[in-house]
Amino acid sequence: MNYQALLIGIVSFLSIGLFHPIVVRLEYYFGKKIWWAVFFPGLGLLSLSLFASSYLSIILGVIAFGCFWTTVELFFQHKRVIKGQAKRNPNRDYNE
Repeated sequence: MNYQALLIGIVSFLSIGLFHPIVVRLEYYFGKKIWWAVFFPGLGLLSLSLFASSYLSIILGVIAFGCFWTTVELFFQHKRVIKGQAKRNPNRDYNE
């Protein structure tokens, strides 16, 4: 039996579940200016995936693209906060 697809599915599911609250918390505490702290580790993981074995390569690639999605979603989350659709941090200035 081949469990490769099951493993990829579980890792994908867990990374989506992990990265969603990370987006919300990063935007709440730091705003969109923290995008680089997620993007560059994604680049590193993507680079590592090019040289890893098959299973590890796939897992690293999935997590890397989760980091890239988080980078883009930080900007969308910031727009949602400005529109009042997401929780605003009262200790931060939201003037653009």
